[in-house]
Amino acid sequence: MSTTICQVMGFLVSSLGVGGSIMATAMDTWSTQDLYDNPVTAVFQYQGLWRSCVRQSSGFTECRPYFTILGLPAMFQAVRALMIVGIVLGLLGLFVCIFALKCIRIGSMEDTAKANMTLTSGIMFIVAGLCAITGVSVFANMLVTNFWMSTTNMYQGMQNVQNRYTFGSALFVGWVAGGLALVGGIMMCLACKGLIPEESRYKAVSYNASGRNISYRTGPYKGGPGYEADPRTRKGAGYEEAPRSEDGRRPYPSKYDYV
Repeated sequence: MSTTICQVMGFLVSSLGVGGSIMATAMDTWSTQDLYDNPVTAVFQYQGLWRSCVRQSSGFTECRPYFTILGLPAMFQAVRALMIVGIVLGLLGLFVCIFALKCIRIGSMEDTAKANMTLTSGIMFIVAGLCAITGVSVFANMLVTNFWMSTTNMYQGMQNVQNRYTFGSALFVGWVAGGLALVGGIMMCLACKGLIPEESRYKAVSYNASGRNISYRTGPYKGGPGYEADPRTRKGAGYEEAPRSEDGRRPYPSKYDYV
């Protein structure tokens, strides 16, 4: 029962993580304009992975997608790739996990096959969570670097107007989603151990006699090499006694007559 609960809980937690990763990737608030030095402004800017938006004080919002790929920074493209890989692995893990649930019976699927599928989905969830956490962390590091560079330029008077960007809500959603996917994958891996049957987990070696039962009979002692029983008592196949005459004696002497 505990194995089933752990598996179902891992499936639900991983589903929330994968859904959160999709939501975070689609959000436009990965970076928002810092209003610390200018709290009153007519224009508010925020950016996502796929487009940048401008919101005016009147409530009108205009978003413009990134029409170029080669013109974007390499780290920015790496974040995109990590998020997409995490989403694809998470969706594949959910698909495999649905058929691996112990409460769902499909044909004559054995528990060993379900255990392997559970372990596979758990590994996929773990990798998907790590991809999401890594992608969000890389983007956050880019924001921190650009923020302090912009602050230094402003204080040195190199530029009169400098827009600084800080963490958006999408970053926190991505961190939470990656953590949920990671925890769900660990729970699936733990549930895999309980699905393995006992006879396959502990394989004992047994020795059975093949074929018919072997019975042992006692017989006369047979001497080894160099030992020969008394020839006078050995009468078997291939042994013939010499013919005797009417008086009971042999017609010719034998070596047994001198014993």
